[in-house]
Amino acid sequence: MNYLQFALENRRFLAFGGLLTLSSSFGQTFFISLFSERIRAEFALSHGDFGTLYSLATLASAASLIWVGRKIDDVDLRLYTLLICCAVIGASFFMAAAPSVGGLFFAVFALRISGQGLMGHTAATSMARYFDKQRGKAMSVVSLGYPLGEASLPLIAVSLMSAIGWRQTWVVIGVVLSLTLAPLALWLLKGHKERHRRHVEKTNAPKPSAGPAQRQWTRREVLRDPRFFLILPNALAAPFILTGFFFNQVHLAATKGWSLTWLATCFIGYAAAVIVASLFSGPLVDRVGAARLLPFYLLPMVLGLGVLAVSAHPGAALFYMTAAGLSTGASHTILGAMWAEIYGIAHLGAIRALTSALMVFSTSLSPAAMGLLIDYGVTMEAIAMGAVGFILISIVLVKAAKLSPLPSEVRG
Repeated sequence: MNYLQFALENRRFLAFGGLLTLSSSFGQTFFISLFSERIRAEFALSHGDFGTLYSLATLASAASLIWVGRKIDDVDLRLYTLLICCAVIGASFFMAAAPSVGGLFFAVFALRISGQGLMGHTAATSMARYFDKQRGKAMSVVSLGYPLGEASLPLIAVSLMSAIGWRQTWVVIGVVLSLTLAPLALWLLKGHKERHRRHVEKTNAPKPSAGPAQRQWTRREVLRDPRFFLILPNALAAPFILTGFFFNQVHLAATKGWSLTWLATCFIGYAAAVIVASLFSGPLVDRVGAARLLPFYLLPMVLGLGVLAVSAHPGAALFYMTAAGLSTGASHTILGAMWAEIYGIAHLGAIRALTSALMVFSTSLSPAAMGLLIDYGVTMEAIAMGAVGFILISIVLVKAAKLSPLPSEVRG
């Protein structure tokens, strides 16, 4: 089945997933960091101060996500979606009204768990659970919401901040989401009761004795699997590294002599690359399996960071962002399908809650770590080279895990 036919036949549910990935932007570092300079000025925070606050808030959201994220296995998807939509709306309004550093901490926590954590978690878990034969395509289509947000929202946010201020910009965000997000999400889930019924019937149906049976791992069993810990550095590399660089993009632009508007414009190249990689990797996952692709998807980011480390030319910004986008787009599809491919779908919500929490935890460390390095005079170029080394080590660990792709009948 080609992309167009697949998308048309499943347009409502795929649009639901895309809406959630797009809406996750409001809790993502690339978006929140656009406000960092004004937030630091208003609350008298250094790079390290705000990075530490941001990291602690993200760490708290990661700890909460382990419990909240697994509830998707037990709660009706429509109710679950409504609750996280209300959460991200409330977080936006609270960010606009944050009265103190303590209030700022809570606002960042709420945005991170509802936006970055639960929006993406719900989209990926839903697609992996309800699509089997076309899981890779589903992941690649819904992940297009990420680049759509990355391409459009930075310039909008920068323009609004210049016109009405950073707090008023968050008020506008809250109002727009209040009017559109929950009603549209619930409308797109129309008919989900029948979809879930078919899924339950298929899951409980007896399997032919001649067919391959996939083991359905519990979260406790996953934590005892050595392969899981060999995969983790590779799975966490992109969010860990890019969170640090996106969070400090204002400082990066200043040290390189680039305007913030130019760097925000480069998100268009990043988003375009995410789209290309997402669409290309979907059929590839369906054909050869996510496990075989793990050692390769981060290689474009290695090249991008290498160029960032050695050049201050404005074109280096576009190259770095585009290369990072290729790896990010591939990761949305490959990692989204991999956990279901390796560990099954029976406990996918709990397993993805764990991996999503670890991803959020990793993103809690990089802003503080990079902010402190900047405070101590470490250059962005040196940080970029250190990131290259981390990625290369993670690739070696994945090769050591010796992941075997599943038979196509099981992989879907």
